[in-house]
Amino acid sequence: MLLERVWNIAKEQIFTFPDQEGLFNPYKDRTDSYDIPAADRIRQENFRQYLASYTERPRLFLLAEAPGPWGCRFSGVPLVSESQLVDPAFPIEGHPTSLEEKPHSEYTAKIYWRVLGDWFPQYFTWNTVPFHPYKPENMLSIRNPRNSEVVSFLPLIEEVLDAVSPERVLAIGRKAEYALQKIGRTCTYIRHPSQGGAKKFEEGVLQVIKEMNLERTK
Repeated sequence: MLLERVWNIAKEQIFTFPDQEGLFNPYKDRTDSYDIPAADRIRQENFRQYLASYTERPRLFLLAEAPGPWGCRFSGVPLVSESQLVDPAFPIEGHPTSLEEKPHSEYTAKIYWRVLGDWFPQYFTWNTVPFHPYKPENMLSIRNPRNSEVVSFLPLIEEVLDAVSPERVLAIGRKAEYALQKIGRTCTYIRHPSQGGAKKFEEGVLQVIKEMNLERTK
């Protein structure tokens, strides 16, 4: 597997990460209320399939914020939802892990792949915080990662960046930009596609793709 080093990093540092209050680890945790049996192991396998889909080293690295409750929380793949994994036309194979009859779909993941899909696998996506931040009263809520949480995962971001060794790095949102600045990595800030940012996100990403002369793969 081309990104074997990333897989080993995940196995050693993410799949076994100690429990942390307010952060749900999709690769180690599951809840009877929302997850099918063995959901954590299925999400590990989905992540492995994600890495296995790379037939060439990605030139572009996009650092997002954290798993959302309807995307990576159930798929195990950054900025990918269950509904995408079960779509035969989608380039990454995987299986749903939620108890819902209909696979979860995420707005941000839809925008992300609509904009970037034609260039896969020339880019790689990672989350600043690899676990889903939630509010104590609701495990499927949305919460911005705290700066202290971002800082705790800076060494992990550095290791993954070194493993992928991209030509260029994009920070999707201010949390990602903050993380990359903290570790001294040169990056281009791109507006996060959520909360009305879809147009600016698309414009920013397509400008970088043009500057890098990336060729469409489909």
